Amino acid sequence: MTDAAILERLQFLEDKQEICELKAAYCAACDDDHNPDTVITLFTEDGVWDAPGIATCKTPQELYAFFSGMGTPMGMRNSAHMVMNPRITIDGDQATGRWRFLMMWTGLPADGPAQYTRIIGNYEDAFVRQDGRWLFKSLRALVEESDAYAIVADRMAG
Repeated sequence: MTDAAILERLQFLEDKQEICELKAAYCAACDDDHNPDTVITLFTEDGVWDAPGIATCKTPQELYAFFSGMGTPMGMRNSAHMVMNPRITIDGDQATGRWRFLMMWTGLPADGPAQYTRIIGNYEDAFVRQDGRWLFKSLRALVEESDAYAIVADRMAG
């Protein structure tokens, strides 16, 4: 294998790892009360966040406003965004990724009992490298299934 081929493979592996780290940072921000200050730093200035049937955000201001209304304002706590099975394609300074996801969260609405929700779906993402850093050009959450799940009440009390 030539030095050029080795360097090309190394660059691919580094890019793939940086994209995985970006996705992990997004999940961590979501699990940090859907922290809008962090989330907006992960997108390009013209980046799009889209979840059909839920919301589409096309500007940093829309993204900030949407994420500010999630989490605690919705009575949500203890969310866990888990992504797996990444399929990443890289072409220079652009990339695409597809991830399977599972999200679980506890809701504590002011006017009712605790709610426990799980969401299953796929992420379809586009990435771009800007100033040496990978960012989301678009993030699309395709929810396949979302439903409440039951937890035995005395387990919660103990």
